[in-house]
Amino acid sequence: MTTTPLSRRSSTLTRRRMLGAALAAGAAVPLAGAAAPAWAAPRSADLAGPSAPAPARLTLPAPTGPYPVGQVPLHLIDRSRPDALAGPGHFRELMATVWYPARDVRDLGRYPLAPWMPPGALESFLSDVGFSALADRAPLTSARVGAPVRRTGRRLPVLVYSHGAHSHQGDHTIIVQELASHGYAVVTIAHQYDTYTVYPDGRIAVPSQDLSAPTLPGDFAKDLRFVLDCVEQLAGGSNPDADRRQLPHGLLGALDPHRTGAFGWSKGGTATACAALADERIRAGLSLDGPMQMNPPLTGTLDRPFMMMTAVFTRAQDPQAARFWADLRGWRLNIEAQGAVHSSYGDEEALMPQVAKLFGWSGEQLQGWIGTLDATQGVRIQQAYPLAFFDEHLRHHHRHLLDGPSPAFPAVTFVP
Repeated sequence: MTTTPLSRRSSTLTRRRMLGAALAAGAAVPLAGAAAPAWAAPRSADLAGPSAPAPARLTLPAPTGPYPVGQVPLHLIDRSRPDALAGPGHFRELMATVWYPARDVRDLGRYPLAPWMPPGALESFLSDVGFSALADRAPLTSARVGAPVRRTGRRLPVLVYSHGAHSHQGDHTIIVQELASHGYAVVTIAHQYDTYTVYPDGRIAVPSQDLSAPTLPGDFAKDLRFVLDCVEQLAGGSNPDADRRQLPHGLLGALDPHRTGAFGWSKGGTATACAALADERIRAGLSLDGPMQMNPPLTGTLDRPFMMMTAVFTRAQDPQAARFWADLRGWRLNIEAQGAVHSSYGDEEALMPQVAKLFGWSGEQLQGWIGTLDATQGVRIQQAYPLAFFDEHLRHHHRHLLDGPSPAFPAVTFVP
């Protein structure tokens, strides 16, 4: 099993390296009334006996929709895009995962819960950030791998998700599984050379150190559009998996290629905007604090619905975001959660308070990660607003949540 060399970043620490540094620092801070942190590396003596308890995992909030969730990975190769880094005869290679409403998950042994990250990728990530002892603490998702698809008389609307820089497919599992539990098929992408993932042959990929690697927002946008091609194949009854692995029962023919949207966080939000400008198949786009910074810049007008959930890259602070907003000619909405930071619209909003409790962090330390936005409300914002947006524009189910400020979400403001 080989590992792609990890990128050595410049003076600005990535969020992932900062996480490792914070966890490593936290490991030196004992919990109240305890001799060591709850998830510090176990001593060899602690592992000697067979009765050693399994460490408790971090948890993600369960989705609120009426349907159980299924999941299946796909290995995709875009043969229209040669990969110069991989060498002659190689093409752009992606891992993707389809999340969907499931029909039957009673056979729990047959359909195990999916991990937040593939084990090999998780271990590489934790090794990179210097905290390998946390490998057995990672959360599980609510999705059952390989469960049959819930089929009704109508096909499933489809959403494609793009992660941020140096991140991974599972970084916004809260939003993804929420949408799937309400009847959407969501395809998450692991963008080659800027992510942690595992390929079917055992290769473990991590962010590349090669500055020529195709990791710009425009490269992500091309990935989004290629995955839409794969959605069309699935809709037509064809399996796009490069290894022709068996798909869950009912997936072929279940997707609706005429009701597709896209969303992404940070660089993935910028890529979503770029792809929407270029591809009319994206009927609605959502950016989660995307900086909208590209070279060449985003250009052109967009006449389809687009929503921006901003925190750091606001229109007031980011001229590119303001310029993109000004060129939106269709339905548009910009909301901000007061007290939110860049990572507030992702899984860290749920995970970091648990980390803080385990390590006895102060409130100020935790705020450095998720801001002053109440974490419980922050999770509910992630579950409610993307769902309301896509329901409005892909299903034509009007939700008053998007009409204006709601007493249920006092932190959310509507930016005119």
